[in-house]
Amino acid sequence: MLAILLVFLSGSIGYYIIFEGREHFIDCVYMTVISLTSVGYGEVIAISGNITAQIFTMVLITFGMGIILYALSSLTALIIEGELRGILRKKRMKKQIDKLNNHYIVCGGGRTGVPLIDELVKSRVDVVLVELNDDKVAACNKNGDLLFVKGDATDDQNLKEAGIDNAAGILITLPSDKDNLFITMSARILNKKINIITRISDSGLEEKMKKAGANRVVSPNAIGAMRMASEILRPTAVTFLDTMLRSKQGVLRIHEINVSDHSRLSGKKISESGLKDKFELLILGVKENSQDIIFNPPPSHVLQDDTKLIVLGKVTDIARLKNL
Repeated sequence: MLAILLVFLSGSIGYYIIFEGREHFIDCVYMTVISLTSVGYGEVIAISGNITAQIFTMVLITFGMGIILYALSSLTALIIEGELRGILRKKRMKKQIDKLNNHYIVCGGGRTGVPLIDELVKSRVDVVLVELNDDKVAACNKNGDLLFVKGDATDDQNLKEAGIDNAAGILITLPSDKDNLFITMSARILNKKINIITRISDSGLEEKMKKAGANRVVSPNAIGAMRMASEILRPTAVTFLDTMLRSKQGVLRIHEINVSDHSRLSGKKISESGLKDKFELLILGVKENSQDIIFNPPPSHVLQDDTKLIVLGKVTDIARLKNL
């Protein structure tokens, strides 16, 4: 639209200058319009016989029409191909991301990213994906409501667009250890307090990842090996966990709950907390400050400030307890 406007404006001003202001400016505008639209109404100002005006008119028609046709075809493509809708959706998504706080960023939507995002969504936490490949974005965005930034996760600007300043954690799942190392360093520089979980293929890079800023390092190969060992040594226990993850009674998860100093649970016994009666949660363990985890704590155990509860229950019930 700006290009079209500039063409008409340039033509009008050009005629006005050529005729040294003797012609009314509206006549110059009119002459520009009928020349570029090729309607053939005739000359409203004396072009014939004026070599400068004739050359200017030929240049205006030749290049002006080219610019106008290009602009109109671009506008048509913008509307027909849905690009305008995509631009508006991107702006709307950016506003939603800017409003997020304590959310999680996932870098990479590949084989690790797809199930990871699925689990985070099931756990009812805010997630933003950073991925360059459209197919991988589509694979992660099954329900169509996933917030994402289309771009390279190694670019700091894309991490900023994903809201890294206000994020609680970032999970880096790219297939390249070098890229994951680079993103880990960038994330730690951009947010000193963020919790960084990084994927590695080469277990020898674990120390480097931690020195670069990762809080935890996960090796899919090592986890796969442990899973295979568990399948052969304790198949019933593995079946129990798999059944829990896919239970028809609801989305069951083992989760941790922080008991803050202003929580209603602080100072109460487990039997008085209502975790079992009101929230239907099973307490598996309690961790107080730097002490070891107390497994299967007794009902008489008193919950202190800054205690972490390890509970088993439905995601909806866990969310209710977190709000409490």
